[in-house]
Amino acid sequence: MDEVLNALILSSLDRIQLGTAVQLCRAAGSASAVIDNRRDARSMLPACPQRVADALAGIDRMRGRAESEIEYALRTGVKILCWGGDGYPRRLASCEDAPLVLFFRGTGGLDSRRVVSIVGTRRCTAYGQDCVGSFVRRLAELCPETLVVSGLAYGIDICAHRDALEAGLDTVAVLAHGLDNLYPPRHKDTADRMLAHGGLLTEHFTHTNADKLNFLRRNRIVAGLADVVVVAESASHGGALVTARIAQSYSRDVFAFPGRVGDEYSEGCNNLIRDNKATLITSADDLVRAMGWQDDATLAVARRQGIERTLFPELSVEEQAVADILLKDNDLQINTLSVSTGMAVGRLAAVMFSLEMKGLVKCRAGGVYHLIRS
Repeated sequence: MDEVLNALILSSLDRIQLGTAVQLCRAAGSASAVIDNRRDARSMLPACPQRVADALAGIDRMRGRAESEIEYALRTGVKILCWGGDGYPRRLASCEDAPLVLFFRGTGGLDSRRVVSIVGTRRCTAYGQDCVGSFVRRLAELCPETLVVSGLAYGIDICAHRDALEAGLDTVAVLAHGLDNLYPPRHKDTADRMLAHGGLLTEHFTHTNADKLNFLRRNRIVAGLADVVVVAESASHGGALVTARIAQSYSRDVFAFPGRVGDEYSEGCNNLIRDNKATLITSADDLVRAMGWQDDATLAVARRQGIERTLFPELSVEEQAVADILLKDNDLQINTLSVSTGMAVGRLAAVMFSLEMKGLVKCRAGGVYHLIRS
């Protein structure tokens, strides 16, 4: 609990400069180590800006607020997820400006096999709604283990959440305020449904208002959580384009639905496609092909049918190499396996799929692969 408390205290630094708290934790090893050395920030991070060092030296004033957040979380069932700890989304953890602390209320996980963020204008048209609806329904058929992420705002966001729920997919909303509040209040019914099929996520303490800056900040979380960002409909300027730009900086794939030339709320998407900042899609099939996710549906069918592994399955050289590593050190993420085997992540993903189909390995929460022993 001390580490959680110290992480909460330390997270206040992100108001000064995003990513500072995580950088300090990377350098010192933990939030507690940063707090223990708070009066000598430069010893931990030589490039630490003076204003951050000054704020860190006087950070004790945040202790009471942090203790209140822990009390609220315990009372209301909120999960406090700390960077580097259990439950923190692995995709987001790799981003330089990731939040040190996240607050999550819900039942879903944040490390689904596939994570797709769907963003767009608050003033969506019937065309945009149709694009999102058909996309999500088909995505549920092709990749049934997909988590849909958006921001619970009017327009495209709420369509994405509602369509995901109807299609049987988990969906998570990234909020621009604390979990003691909900904006917009009109979407409370949808938010309540999401608690049982996904959840609500924020980096903000309780009593934090949905200010304009907070909406801009949350875009990086929407981008960082996902494998891909889909822009369904957008004017020439707007938050969806900010999210797309951040996603590119994180090396995430960006896709956009095209619209009719001259339509105000298709201009942003058309410009992304024109400038090669997004790949044109017209359906979920396009995205699945581009991402190489075609095997997801096959795997889902195999799992539903309860395929059992053979007693002595024939393994390729690559499959055997992975199995040998997992025999020595089980429960490893794909990046670790990539380093150990020398295989590129793309190739290794295909090998892991083959091992899953043979019933030899299972992908657990957090993208951890577990060898099923006899």
